[in-house]
Amino acid sequence: MNGSKHILIIDDEENLRHMLSVMLTRQGYVADSAADGEEGLQRIREKAYDFVLCDIRMPEMDGKTFLARALEQGVNAPVIMMSAYGSVETAVECMKMGAYDFISKPFKKDEIVMVLKKAEERERLKEENSRLKEVVAGRFEYSGIVSRNGRMEEIFSQVRKVADLKTTVLVLGESGTGKELVARAIHQNGRRAGKPFVAINCGAIPGNLLESELFGHVRGAFTDAAGDKAGLFEQADGGTLFLDEIGEMPPALQVKLLRVLQDSEIRRVGGASSKKVDVRVISATSRDLSADVGAGRFREDLFFRLNVFCLQLPPLRERAEDIPLLADYFLKRYAYSSDGLSLRIEPDAMRSLLAHRWPGNVRELENAIERACIICEGGLVSAACLPPSIRLPDDSHDEGGADEDLSIKKAEDAIERDLIRKALAKTGGNRTQAAKILEISHRSLLYKIKEFGI
Repeated sequence: MNGSKHILIIDDEENLRHMLSVMLTRQGYVADSAADGEEGLQRIREKAYDFVLCDIRMPEMDGKTFLARALEQGVNAPVIMMSAYGSVETAVECMKMGAYDFISKPFKKDEIVMVLKKAEERERLKEENSRLKEVVAGRFEYSGIVSRNGRMEEIFSQVRKVADLKTTVLVLGESGTGKELVARAIHQNGRRAGKPFVAINCGAIPGNLLESELFGHVRGAFTDAAGDKAGLFEQADGGTLFLDEIGEMPPALQVKLLRVLQDSEIRRVGGASSKKVDVRVISATSRDLSADVGAGRFREDLFFRLNVFCLQLPPLRERAEDIPLLADYFLKRYAYSSDGLSLRIEPDAMRSLLAHRWPGNVRELENAIERACIICEGGLVSAACLPPSIRLPDDSHDEGGADEDLSIKKAEDAIERDLIRKALAKTGGNRTQAAKILEISHRSLLYKIKEFGI
């Protein structure tokens, strides 16, 4: 055995306790014993055991009562019940309560050892599975952003580089790609993590009110200004201000924002003096700011000031490998609607998810999975649980197709193969240029060309 396992033997027969203690000690276990259920409970309160052997029929507190009380106390050790008077019904009842296994007296030494070895292997597999889940979660999740896409991993790397700096960051991407999540990740992984993170959607507030929201106002500055009010820049002092949909900011206010970024000073509306603020500004937009600058809708000097460090988020349709990962992530988040059942996505539903173009990106996927969790039955998320706009037409796939048609891995490989072929066609077969377009290393491209037989 790899290390000594601690085992508790609970039985009212002293000779049996002694015999089991000697036998199991020879097998490498560290054995303690108790004469009844009450003493057994006292033992498990004092010490953590790897396994418990417990007789069912005992005076004072029997084994079934001990099992119930032990589980109430949160004991995780496998409990193996023993009884000379047992029956199939008793065994089933104990195992329904939470016992790991049941063994009838009289038993041979090999029987006890075999049951314990099985229990030990099960616990080892549980621990290994738990560790693997932690590794996967750590590998594919970064500050609440779930992805195994190469471009997203590069963004995670860039976030780590810029997190501690005061540099302004511009996050670009379609609606629903997670721009605010990236802004929060920058804040949470830097020196400002313990300070406020304040967010505002510049397109959701009328232009005449946005200045007051950002910079605050003094009493009497305008009709409804009944008292002084601190703006969001003051509220975010020492922390981060996230300006979402920055492209919607009115031109007159763009001038004032530029001055704040240059001087680190704000002046409340109607105020006579300025105030220093220490705020890290992160902005985001789904608009093409370069085009807006060219059309005169956005100030070029402000654009350059905001665009010191730019992060471009890919749309979900270009992150096909993330769809199963994100679907599972949201499935666990919204499983409250399933009465505790472990939810599973059926192959027909996954085909629909992988085939959809996701114009609303990750937000649309999250909403679809939340809806599915609410209406699915029996713990199975089928295509019928998805919004009609996402489902594939009934004739788009053969329900009686081969098993490989349901493979997520093969669907992902097909997408990768198609993208590589398109990149090679676009570059006239130039693999170096194709690797740049695909945003992977030249070595990775060569490996995939060989793997896919392109």
